[in-house]
Amino acid sequence: MPENLNAWPELSWSEWQATADTLHMWTQIAGKTRLALTPLQNHWWNVPLYVSARGLTTSPMPLPDGSGVLEIEFDFLAHMLQFRLSSGVSLALPLRAQSVAAFFAEYQATLKRLGVEVAIWPMPVEVPTPIRFDLDEVHASYDRDAVERFHRILMSCDTLFKRFSTRFLGKISPVHFFWGSFDLCVTRFSGRVAGGPPRSDKMQAEAYSHEVISCGFWPGNGGFGSAAFYCYAAPVPDGLGDKEIQPGTWNSALGEFLLPYDEVRATADPAGAILAFLGSTYSAAADAANWDRAALDRK
Repeated sequence: MPENLNAWPELSWSEWQATADTLHMWTQIAGKTRLALTPLQNHWWNVPLYVSARGLTTSPMPLPDGSGVLEIEFDFLAHMLQFRLSSGVSLALPLRAQSVAAFFAEYQATLKRLGVEVAIWPMPVEVPTPIRFDLDEVHASYDRDAVERFHRILMSCDTLFKRFSTRFLGKISPVHFFWGSFDLCVTRFSGRVAGGPPRSDKMQAEAYSHEVISCGFWPGNGGFGSAAFYCYAAPVPDGLGDKEIQPGTWNSALGEFLLPYDEVRATADPAGAILAFLGSTYSAAADAANWDRAALDRK
């Protein structure tokens, strides 16, 4: 493996949680901009952010008046939020310790200066105690060093997840960062419509309309309490938790396989351990769900 894929910096959740919680809200604001400016794509693939060489980006989004495109990028090297129009006009905001409410006000003012009109629903999603962006004075932390380490991890995960993706011939998602759940993931599909009762939540119904096996990386959130790699199947096939995988274990409380990030860092070959986890958990889930692996897997 290239040396950079075996250099994984420390990311203690207890030490960077305040920054992560703040950054989570900021990425939701940018993500909701993409949600508002782009047409619905299957499984909400029109809304995530993507890992870039400098941070996380929306990718180009069409302007409401059809005059061009807008891209917004969290630059975690210069610690700036970059707004770029296809006309050549650009503006930037410094990423610094400030409340979500203050960030949201500056963000909206910047869009107005660029002449971009977009309605953003100010309520966060997928968090237990949401606070409206314009009222949130609770989340106001920004640790530059922790953010830089987080970005380095995302870049390595992005590289490995894309390498893992080459082994599958079926329908597969891009490697993308979902700002609702604040995780990087890639998802494989069997090609079959999901069974079981219909989901009452519109977001879940669109995301899980078909059978999936999804794997990814949480930077400490996600209900586990520390950074970890994960894999789950939806719907969950019978007996999945009894399957043997290596490395990693089944977490019955969350209903998915987990590989703690600190365990990965402690191995002699972190990249190899991650790829082994992704491969063994996919095999376990695909076999349990009776996927047609002869047609879906690259030999």
